[in-house]
Amino acid sequence: MHDFQQPPERLRRFPLLCAIAGKGDTASAAGRPSRGGRWPRLGQYLIAMGLMWLAAAHAQPPAAPALYQQHCASCHGAQRTGLMGPALLPESLERTRPAEVLRVIREGRQATQMPGFADTLAADEIQALADWVRSPVQPAPRWGEDDIRASRSFTPLPEGEPNRPKWNADPMNLFVVVEGGDHHISLLDGDRFEVIARFASRYALHGGPKFTPDGRYVFFGSRDGWITKYDLWRLAVVAEVRAGLNMRNVAVSGDGRWVMAANYLPHTLALFDADLNLVKTYAAATLDGKATSRVSAVYDAAPRSSFVVALKDIPEIWEISYDQGAAPIHDGLVHDYKMGEAIAKPGYLGVRRTPLSEPLDDFFFDQSYRHVLGATRPKSGGDERASAQVVNLDARIKVADLPIAGMPHLGSGITFAWNGTTVLASPNLGGANQGGMVDVIDMQNWKNVRTLKTPGPGFFMRSHEATPYAWTDSMMSPQAKDTLTIIDKRTLETVAQVREPGKTLAHIEFTRDGRYALASVWEMDGAIVVYDAQSFKEVKRLPMKKPVGKYNVWNKITRSEGTSH
Repeated sequence: MHDFQQPPERLRRFPLLCAIAGKGDTASAAGRPSRGGRWPRLGQYLIAMGLMWLAAAHAQPPAAPALYQQHCASCHGAQRTGLMGPALLPESLERTRPAEVLRVIREGRQATQMPGFADTLAADEIQALADWVRSPVQPAPRWGEDDIRASRSFTPLPEGEPNRPKWNADPMNLFVVVEGGDHHISLLDGDRFEVIARFASRYALHGGPKFTPDGRYVFFGSRDGWITKYDLWRLAVVAEVRAGLNMRNVAVSGDGRWVMAANYLPHTLALFDADLNLVKTYAAATLDGKATSRVSAVYDAAPRSSFVVALKDIPEIWEISYDQGAAPIHDGLVHDYKMGEAIAKPGYLGVRRTPLSEPLDDFFFDQSYRHVLGATRPKSGGDERASAQVVNLDARIKVADLPIAGMPHLGSGITFAWNGTTVLASPNLGGANQGGMVDVIDMQNWKNVRTLKTPGPGFFMRSHEATPYAWTDSMMSPQAKDTLTIIDKRTLETVAQVREPGKTLAHIEFTRDGRYALASVWEMDGAIVVYDAQSFKEVKRLPMKKPVGKYNVWNKITRSEGTSH
């Protein structure tokens, strides 16, 4: 039964009513006798209680914006764009479950300066804050070229410091391990399988680190738009800049001179030199400027000396050349471009547009880099299904539809030789059934040669030139997320599975020589598990905090056919 002497927390926000409902009435409390004795006092008490409950029924917690400004703005910014703490925007939180947002507000986050508010805020206030940070900021925050330039920091190489690694290991067989659990990076010796160094990263790295051609420097991109240039030899941050407010990924040019960032917010691409000085920004917009788009992805096409860009909301793919001898760009209809019968734009760092029927969500290159293989997500609420297409970058037209069911994750595709041709193998994020599948496509005629069943939908597929096997996960399946499936690239048959019962096992990456395959136990109390790539037996296990990905320097800079580029 409720204790009327101690009103509930929400009712205590109404002190006058609480005073009325207190023991005795206001007159007797002031020392004056009441007129009616006990029963009038009881009537007053009941009336006061009724008023209290009526007020409570209509009471609202303080407005979420006010709560945010009081408790959150100093760390996360007045417009939720991030300061010491990460940005709290719908774009930044799209992959964070609502329950996790509530938990972090209540309990805080370990190993950070984020406190818990369970003892400070009521449950309805915490819920209001959690709902509000997932809603759009009005008016939309802006991040222009002046903001980008003002955010940059740079630390030059100290004079007299030896220009060599501070550690004793093969710099080409180094792994960069992204630990998402506590936002750290571990540098792993790929020969001894020992951690060389561990350091804090920006919040929620995304898109995979990218290396300079010599393997010395690595660039990390965070969802909050920060790009960090890190010196793997000196174990030190060289430069940082904020390219946008919500960023998809970064790409580094094949010659190491340029870095490009793809932004969701604002709708821009940002181009930097190797020291993260801003060179220019590109509005992700149609040619007439009437529509803008989030940028799905940017990747380097080194043999073409260009960046290739996919737009999420506009059916175009862009190519931006960093070759100073690039051919001029002719937008629109041209009678004879060979005769120069049109007004041309410079090809160097200019946008060469290829119109499409549907926007691309992500894409993959064939080995010649002449073709882009892209996937289109189904429209929410519609009957359309996911699709995939092949675009010829030279002819600037779509040349084929890919016969892939479900939702292909082409950004994680691999290529390899099979039966005298080259094939693409890509996992599916989901399909018509609850099982998983890997589609194998002949890259000469773009036809399906095999669809392999896996225990559940997967996200990553990896291999290496020195191994006859490809590994794929089923991490999108609640039942099979603990299973890696191993496929023989010669027979296109499943030959083995490895499991981590009850845990998420994902993201294979190979050592430089392909002898060992490293997998992530994708949990807070997770690990890197090293497998012999021939026997599939576990060799070693290193504890890690949710190691979401690991990247071998040699495989990345040589563009191994078995890993993402």
